Amino acid sequence: MPAVSKSLRCATAVAVVLVSVMTAPAAFAGGRGEGGSRGSTDQQANVDGNGTVSVTVGGVVFDRSKNGSGDSVGAVTSSTSWSPPACWYAPKYTPQQLQDYLEPIWEAESTGYEWDAKQREKYNALDEKKGFNKDKTGKGYWWGSYVNESFPPGWDKCDTEYFWVDQGDPPPADKENAVTPEVLAELAYGEIRVPGTEVTLAPAAATKVNLPTWAWLDGADFKPVSVTASVKEIGIWATATAEPVSLQIEPGTPDAETYPASGVCEIKGGRIGAPYEKGKADDTPPCGVKYLRSSGDGTFPLRATVTWKIHWTGSDSPGGNLPDGAFGATQDVVVQEIQAVNR
Repeated sequence: MPAVSKSLRCATAVAVVLVSVMTAPAAFAGGRGEGGSRGSTDQQANVDGNGTVSVTVGGVVFDRSKNGSGDSVGAVTSSTSWSPPACWYAPKYTPQQLQDYLEPIWEAESTGYEWDAKQREKYNALDEKKGFNKDKTGKGYWWGSYVNESFPPGWDKCDTEYFWVDQGDPPPADKENAVTPEVLAELAYGEIRVPGTEVTLAPAAATKVNLPTWAWLDGADFKPVSVTASVKEIGIWATATAEPVSLQIEPGTPDAETYPASGVCEIKGGRIGAPYEKGKADDTPPCGVKYLRSSGDGTFPLRATVTWKIHWTGSDSPGGNLPDGAFGATQDVVVQEIQAVNR
């Protein structure tokens, strides 16, 4: 068994590298994954009559039509040590397609006679009617592994050989990250993109020492976004939705005060903070900062980070919450001394 496990890991690693250039047939409509974001195979995008964009990635179809868009969008970072699955299992081949994929590899003897013989035995390859579960055609799929192609920690943990799942049955409980509605929600989390977080400041060009600076974000840009992940062949789906809840202001220097004192501005009425209006120079801004010293010939790196609360719903599941996500950006702020006029 140790030798087999070692061979399996090697085969998995080789497959990750080679699968994008091999011409194995697609397991089902939509292709077998992606070559740029998630998954270990080619990506295919489809647009329906309503303009809805769906992308097949790693055996999973992602509907990104309600996701954030534009040049400034970015992925959220979990507020905890949790991260979306780095690899997962999903339906990959019909019986005939698995046979068409494996037999050329065995014929090439690239994995060794002993390994090939054990594989032929496992899949009952010599039985023309029942080999590869061909007698169950249309009643299930061979499941296989896919990886996040950015190769984060844990990408190589899905090293189990192909396994069969009957249509309508859940995947084996011991297969971690085999797609279920909850796992799909976690994968959708990784596809969420939210707007950039450059705040509007008043004064805009340069603020003054000891003068409250108002900060706010346009409420129109900060509305819920969502991504739906599905595996249509087995009829499961999940939608992960991110909703903005607060903005944290970090002035970029300890010589500053924030409004409120915590630096965390809650979203109210669909807006974070409030625009400055003429006549409010002496008012305390609901969201902002007051610098206590000049930035001199340089600037202070003010960082604005929006926290997004993320929850999910799914097929045959009440759903639940996923870890909050954060996305932020830094902008340079010029702070000048107030010039006094001597007469």
